[in-house]
Amino acid sequence: MELRQLRYLVALADERSFTRAAAREHIAQPALSQQIQRLEREVGLGLVERTTRRVAITDAGEMLVARARRILAELDAAHNELQRLKGIQTGHLTLGAMHTMGPIDISLALAVFHARHPLIELTVREDFSESLAERLRADEVDLAFLSVTERIESHGLGLHQLVSEELVAVLPAGHELAGRGRIAMAELEGEQFISYREGARLRELLIAAARQAGFEPDIKFESNESQRIRALVARGLGVAILPRSDTIDAGPGIAIASLVEPKLARDITLAWRADRRQPPAVSEFLRIAMEVFVPEEFSTVADSL
Repeated sequence: MELRQLRYLVALADERSFTRAAAREHIAQPALSQQIQRLEREVGLGLVERTTRRVAITDAGEMLVARARRILAELDAAHNELQRLKGIQTGHLTLGAMHTMGPIDISLALAVFHARHPLIELTVREDFSESLAERLRADEVDLAFLSVTERIESHGLGLHQLVSEELVAVLPAGHELAGRGRIAMAELEGEQFISYREGARLRELLIAAARQAGFEPDIKFESNESQRIRALVARGLGVAILPRSDTIDAGPGIAIASLVEPKLARDITLAWRADRRQPPAVSEFLRIAMEVFVPEEFSTVADSL
């Protein structure tokens, strides 16, 4: 009793026609008929009643068809599971990430993934959020950590927000507003700003907030590194708007104040193409990232490595 014979018998039971069953199984009709006859000789029972108009399945045939369906379903399930396992054992995964990731330690997710699937090659590409979204659509990256804008949100990406983070005002220690716990954006009119470069979501938020407060920000220095921006502020070269996580243990020379009117926040969101079936390695990293980046549980996962 061969698996192909069982498949042919099931096809015949479904189609009730040797012609249609043969077409479904992509073989010639005489070959399918011969295999059914061999199966009948092997089991010693008639499985099919042949008439000029249609095919009928005997009681013995129906019993064997029921068993064959279960056998073939189990084999198909085993094949799918093995293919999935093969897909996350080898291959290549390309991730996109913003220049500043705040509390999201992408190296932690990479370490967890690598520990579980050491044969998959990992690549990380840094870029601005909207560029990362375009790279997703062009299949240049498989997943991306980005900040959502209106243009990103409306173009068919799957999105899972990991964190929403407060933005704060960063001032030189000797600034006249340095002792304040809260600062309205309008109070920074006339200041020189140090900002991320054109295309960065944090720069967009700074400009939008300043315009809401009634002025155009005077951006004198640009950098995509939060540490350098803090250093420039500490030297008295301007003020900045940064995620709060980028100001923790910032060192001497700067003062931090909550920003109000308007309050600002930026998200860090994991994004993927919503209109395609994801390869197993991509689905696995997505699952791991959602497991790792749960508030107040980051350290628990890290400790398990």
